[in-house]
Amino acid sequence: MKILKAFLADTRAATSIEYAMIAAGISIMIVAAARSIGSNITSLYINSVSGNLT
Repeated sequence: MKILKAFLADTRAATSIEYAMIAAGISIMIVAAARSIGSNITSLYINSVSGNLT
């Protein structure tokens, strides 16, 4: 019973899960921003650079 109480009272795992959730949220935001920037660069290339080459 002492082991179960000690396990439930241990907050180290909760802290690491919180850090993992923060890291996951940041990585999702980075991926979304990179995709948006990539789309903007692609449309810029298609509209200006590609048009000047033909």
